[in-house]
Amino acid sequence: MTAPPLFDTGLARHRLARAHREGYADFLLRRVVEDLDDRLGAVLRTFPEALDLATPSPLAAEHLRAGGRVERITRLAARPEPGSVVADPELLPLAPGRFDLAVSLLALQHVNDLPGALAQLRRSLRPDGLFIGCLLGGRTLTELRQVFGQAESEVEGGVSPRVAPFAEVREMGSLLQRAGFALPVTDVETVTVRYRDLFALMRDLRAMGLTNVLTERRRTPLRRETLLRAAALYAERFADPDGRVRASFEILWLSGWAPHESQQKPLKPGTAQARLAEALGTTERTAEEPDA
Repeated sequence: MTAPPLFDTGLARHRLARAHREGYADFLLRRVVEDLDDRLGAVLRTFPEALDLATPSPLAAEHLRAGGRVERITRLAARPEPGSVVADPELLPLAPGRFDLAVSLLALQHVNDLPGALAQLRRSLRPDGLFIGCLLGGRTLTELRQVFGQAESEVEGGVSPRVAPFAEVREMGSLLQRAGFALPVTDVETVTVRYRDLFALMRDLRAMGLTNVLTERRRTPLRRETLLRAAALYAERFADPDGRVRASFEILWLSGWAPHESQQKPLKPGTAQARLAEALGTTERTAEEPDA
């Protein structure tokens, strides 16, 4: 039997659309768009055809277009927008080998089949095309997860899933390789945002479309007593001296290239021209030789 999906992707799209209607909070997205610009600055080329996959707003596409490095950009969005195509990241309507660059910012953390989405991205790139993106990592909102777990346990005698189990950085390199990317690179950055209290954090999560979309989420309303206990625990555990509380957003950055014969390749074993011991200025020993 097929396992049920982890995320309700239809609900995720609905909540992102609601966030935009009510006033999308784009501070985190603006931060990663700036980081994307810095990362692309190390790549000395232009990109005739680029793809923006499901970034929560057109901000990244607009920034790439204005920067002059991209000639044409196609945006696949999770909701209707002027000049974009609505698409599901797990079912991409893309011809193979079409793009020179693909980006996706803060979108792939709610994909049920992340390996499949990465493989489709890889197929959409021309040889030596570049994918670069970021998604929320496993330490995101760790403070919120802890206080809600304890509050529900104390008040209701049980714990329900309220914060998504986001991806871990140690998994992402192997996922890129499985998807067929060459020269995969992953790194992580933690952004700490401070709030007046738990309620201000929850308002921002709603305004980013990042509220709970787990398929197995609890369907009954959150009890007032549980919410107040969680707010008190948050203030006790994660407040700074000025009384403001911290919330962590872990950003996992991924990059990889569509394979091409011009790319660097590892040397075959035994083809090195110098010994490691010589480079380190030490004496080489065989496995049978005892230490001095």
